[in-house]
Amino acid sequence: DNDPADANGHGTHVSGTIAGDRGNGVGVAGIADGARILPMRVLDGTGSGQVSDVILAYSYASQVGARVVNLSLGSTSSSRAERDAIAAFPTMLFVAAAGNGGADGVGDDNDALAAYPCAYLLPNVVCVAASDNRDALAGFSNYGARSVDLAAPGVSIASTWPGGGYSWSSGTSMATPHVSGAAAMLWAAAPGSLPTDIS
Repeated sequence: DNDPADANGHGTHVSGTIAGDRGNGVGVAGIADGARILPMRVLDGTGSGQVSDVILAYSYASQVGARVVNLSLGSTSSSRAERDAIAAFPTMLFVAAAGNGGADGVGDDNDALAAYPCAYLLPNVVCVAASDNRDALAGFSNYGARSVDLAAPGVSIASTWPGGGYSWSSGTSMATPHVSGAAAMLWAAAPGSLPTDIS
């Protein structure tokens, strides 16, 4: 629907990491504080949803001129329709979370047990693992020599929370917006770039 209100907190946290105001002495500073956020809620308050809604969001983002799509979400199920949709928007960069392992809380090898959309090997997809404060791979983070491109801070990340507060969260979902924000800054500096130039 057309109500992007955050029913979980996850999206607000991600948005603050990307574009939280800096220099105001309040809360957190986003990576790309001049970036504009296009909030699109495709999952319910429990984090569940349909890939068809995610695909509709890709289409809408393209229609309104988005350049970077932050995908702090994922599934172990591959979707040909989703892969084709991402491939159909070659001027957008899709920055996807690598995933947080299974029920054991230990990261998995995405090359063997894939998480999507991270594992779609497309030129406009960047897959992001989570690192800790020692620049080591977080224990919960998925990894993969072929499918995971880089890691970014994803442990105990402070960011915005619904209602005007702040919260600390960990996950590859928290790492992904660091890369999305960096991509937005690169595109601002070189607006004629292609996704392959940015990634």
